[in-house]
Amino acid sequence: MKQYLDLVRHVLTHGEEKKDRTGTGTISVFGYQTKYDLREGFPLVTTKKALFDAVVRELLWFLRGATNVNDGLKAFTPIWNAWANEAGELGPIYGYQWRKWEKFVWDEKSKAYRKEHIDQILQVIEMIKKSPDSRRLIVSAWNVADIDKMALPPCHSFFQFYVVNGRLDCQLYQRSADIALGVPFNIASYALLLSMVANECRLTPGIFVHTLGDAHIYLNHVDGLKEQLQRAPKALPKLELADKNVLDYQFEDIKIIGYEHYPFIKFPIAV
Repeated sequence: MKQYLDLVRHVLTHGEEKKDRTGTGTISVFGYQTKYDLREGFPLVTTKKALFDAVVRELLWFLRGATNVNDGLKAFTPIWNAWANEAGELGPIYGYQWRKWEKFVWDEKSKAYRKEHIDQILQVIEMIKKSPDSRRLIVSAWNVADIDKMALPPCHSFFQFYVVNGRLDCQLYQRSADIALGVPFNIASYALLLSMVANECRLTPGIFVHTLGDAHIYLNHVDGLKEQLQRAPKALPKLELADKNVLDYQFEDIKIIGYEHYPFIKFPIAV
């Protein structure tokens, strides 16, 4: 995970102090890109312990189209609890947009619009299979009409797949990137999604390209990241997947093998 550590160094060295929504304060740069080749190992950070189980459960939760933390998430990871309302609801966030993007279709018979939904995940998988050279292999969570209904607007806003020579790559645009807490989680999550889609489409998981907008380090995360920079990265683990279609995966179908890491570093969440 040298690429991730290089990102940390870059922001600590070249970042500028900037105020933020939470009032915590950040060191920030605008515009940064890293690439992780999954053929060299699964990009799970080793300079601290990463909670891979939480990555898996959140991604499966998104893929179900879920928007409530009580729907199989709250018991395993508290990541979203700070933003959920008393009923556990978060509004039409990632999973809803991925699986149930709303559209309105004119019904000539009733002379009125009726609401339908677009399943972007199924749609993009079908496109990869039928039109792998398409430049429209995109899934978006940034639905302008729904932003005000969401507890937190999408940080990882949209992603695009790319097929070449039997390999599947994926590029994510992330508008807001919390380098200490969020980015390692995001890298693992999208590397996992890329691997699952590649498996269903009978392609080799290739390169995950991570493009960041506002890449920031919260001021109360600086010491922990400096500690990580003193640690030499360990060998990357391997991902083991059951041979299933993307939407059929269960938690027990996904395993990480040979994950060696340094001790956990606790970073406070900025809400």
